[in-house]
Amino acid sequence: MTQPYAEVIGDPIVQSKSPAIHGFWLEKLGIDADYRATHVTADGLADFITSRRGDGDWRGCNVTMPHKQAVIPLIDRLDPLAAKVGAVNTIVPEGGELVGYNTDVPGFLEPLQSLLGETHYFRMARVLGTGGAARAIIVGLAGEGLVLVLAGRNPDKARALLEELDPSGEHHVAPLDHFADATDFAFDDREGCLDLVVNASALGMTGQPPLRFDMSHAPPGSVFYDIVTSPLDTEFLKAARAAGFRTVDGLSMLIGQADHAFRRFFGTNPPRGDADIELRERLTK
Repeated sequence: MTQPYAEVIGDPIVQSKSPAIHGFWLEKLGIDADYRATHVTADGLADFITSRRGDGDWRGCNVTMPHKQAVIPLIDRLDPLAAKVGAVNTIVPEGGELVGYNTDVPGFLEPLQSLLGETHYFRMARVLGTGGAARAIIVGLAGEGLVLVLAGRNPDKARALLEELDPSGEHHVAPLDHFADATDFAFDDREGCLDLVVNASALGMTGQPPLRFDMSHAPPGSVFYDIVTSPLDTEFLKAARAAGFRTVDGLSMLIGQADHAFRRFFGTNPPRGDADIELRERLTK
């Protein structure tokens, strides 16, 4: 008997938490299917896609670094959101075609939904980092009416990214090191405003340099969001909490994006709510 399966591909791939997330949901729902991690190099990407096209048990795959853009020419069609972001993190066979989706956008926004559902006089996000992950975050936040300050080592790259992804937006750029030193800027009354500070970079991740951000750059009431998952409680988030700010960790985005992928792979919603608590415990052991 063969078994339906989905998978996550990347290089490297051993660090991926996706098999644990999808495996937990499959187990909870009693679905006879598998979700695995598959190491695919850049040189092997085209052959991988070709091999999966003819596999009737294959329900699709998640795509992680460094393949989110490289995979686009190898599939048949892009969902409009994936086309706008210019990156694919989920591939699903549909009607004889391979369709590329981007579930990073709704996954990133999921833990912010209650805030985004409120009415604000003004919405601003300071987004730190201009790498691949920033693309989905820029599209997601711009789509929710936030003015962005995109900070990168190369401000020209930041400007080009904003012009590509949201050319009609009135956004701003800044060098990343601008936020490392204290500022004496006096923020106005931020009542009725939404302010986010988002680490969209790998800084602060295990084995990476720290993210240097002075809390004087954060308006009162800001929400800090770090997409890094190793460590889960980063120094960036610890410093924000110590300064009295609310925080969102990277596992929130990871579980959120997996939710949207799971529905497409297995045709049903994963168990959430109270199950998230158990899932988080399993992922952080």
